[in-house]
Amino acid sequence: MAFYQLHKQQFIPATIDEVWDFISSPNNLKKITPSYMGFDITSKNLPEKMYPGMIISYKVKPVLGIPMTWVTEIAQVVDKKFFVDEQRVGPYSLWHHQHILAQVRGGVMMTDIVSYK
Repeated sequence: MAFYQLHKQQFIPATIDEVWDFISSPNNLKKITPSYMGFDITSKNLPEKMYPGMIISYKVKPVLGIPMTWVTEIAQVVDKKFFVDEQRVGPYSLWHHQHILAQVRGGVMMTDIVSYK
């Protein structure tokens, strides 16, 4: 099976504090996940902010609308810089997703690097 890496960047016209407050809340993960994934969080009583070692479970429909369980671990968090989620159970044999923030003129550049197999 092949190994893939996806790099995407998005400019967000907001402060680093605003962007970090939004993306570091596990309750907002559905809002930043493409709708075609059919993503629903199944974990209960999530805290306001993610932390290293946090486990989050979901239902996703990545292939032909077939529901699957997906479990990720928030592997690393550096406040206002980045966080990394890694799949523990799910449709991929490897999933490592870096969410990187950088303050730029007029806002924040968010870079996503997804390594998957």
